Amino acid sequence: MSSTFNSQHRINIKEVEPECWKLIIEIEQFLARTSLDKQLRELIKIRTSQINKCAFCIDLHTKDALKLGETERRIFALSAWQESPLFSEKERAVLQLTEEITKINEAGLSDHTYGKISTLFSGNEIAQLIIAINHMNFLNRVAVSTKLIHPN
Repeated sequence: MSSTFNSQHRINIKEVEPECWKLIIEIEQFLARTSLDKQLRELIKIRTSQINKCAFCIDLHTKDALKLGETERRIFALSAWQESPLFSEKERAVLQLTEEITKINEAGLSDHTYGKISTLFSGNEIAQLIIAINHMNFLNRVAVSTKLIHPN
């Protein structure tokens, strides 16, 4: 008898903890009601998912971004946003914030990045950005740890 675990038998958190999943969805619904630009929120989701190597979320949020009018060219350039002229000053600041929060163990959130964000967004918007980035990190970790697979 093999002791190898079959990853297809990992739990579905949405099914086994529906009450908690409802709270997770409420955070997404809250973020959808904020003034944060929908396309910007999708860029956060895609970039966070790229960093965390969450194929399920990259697939899902790339499709969502395209439906919102995001261009394929910008999505293709997202993994190298620092080198690309395709992103605005605000987007670049948010992508830097996304990088630093997602990789929080490396150097934390720098004063430089926070200072830049604070010149471009209100206090409420900064809070919403931090919530959005951390929420996506949480969802990535759930998907990766349970080996959630996107459809072919």
